[in-house]
Amino acid sequence: MSTDWFQRQEVGITTPTQEKKETPDGLWHACPKCKVMVSAEDHAAQFWVCGNCGFHNGIDAKEYFSFLFDGGLYEELNAGMVSKDPLGFEDTKKYTDRLKATQAKTGLKDALTSGVGNLHGIPVAIACMNFKFIGGSMGSVVGEKIARTIDYSLQHKVPFIMISKSGGARMMEAAFSLMQMAKTSAKLALLDDAKIPYISLLTDPTTGGVTASYAMLGDINIAEPGALIGFAGPRVVKETIGKDLPDGFQTSEFVKEHGFLDFIVERKEVKNKMAQWLSLVGNLPQEVHAK
Repeated sequence: MSTDWFQRQEVGITTPTQEKKETPDGLWHACPKCKVMVSAEDHAAQFWVCGNCGFHNGIDAKEYFSFLFDGGLYEELNAGMVSKDPLGFEDTKKYTDRLKATQAKTGLKDALTSGVGNLHGIPVAIACMNFKFIGGSMGSVVGEKIARTIDYSLQHKVPFIMISKSGGARMMEAAFSLMQMAKTSAKLALLDDAKIPYISLLTDPTTGGVTASYAMLGDINIAEPGALIGFAGPRVVKETIGKDLPDGFQTSEFVKEHGFLDFIVERKEVKNKMAQWLSLVGNLPQEVHAK
């Protein structure tokens, strides 16, 4: 019986392994929610928001500053500050080693970047958390950089904008981390006494000691759609009270409904909304020129 019909007649295309070309990483983005895929360039042009379902993908200071500051131009404040290890902390690895590894991986010094520039011609100082640096955790450097940015606002009488994105206090610094809640809150009280506007923008996620301090102390508190906002996470709350949680618990929409937010704004509109509110406040300083 002939088996010729079972034999492969054509070899087809044979490309040597060394000549095969891989698609470079970072050219495409798949939405975590609806799975629609777009080019990374188009995704950035949409402010890193899915054009299909509206899901707001997490971004850090570099991305926020690129569209909040006019022309993406700003002068960074306190760029060289780095965390120390006051407790000699070690869990699965030494805290010092974790810091070095994260700095090398992200190119960041710590979990907050601050800068000064113009927002629709209005001079502002902005502090923004970087979630990719140890979950945007609030350590001594984060608190100190926020405090110094507020000091800049006080000295130059420019509005202060805080963009929060954090898992909460940095456990490796224990009480030193928790002290930042009091420090930043006290500085914001001075800002309030000076009648200088403070806008707090809460993004996904904003939790723990960050929510319990500066994130909720704005003259206006605003948030991006669908952001997780709370003190303890939903799982911890459910285990504590032993009950199922309401639908949408701790989302921006839920928090606004219960009176803790002034409004929710899509990322593409946040710059306009901030400028609109600041213009209503009035008595703003003249335009500055960032380096």
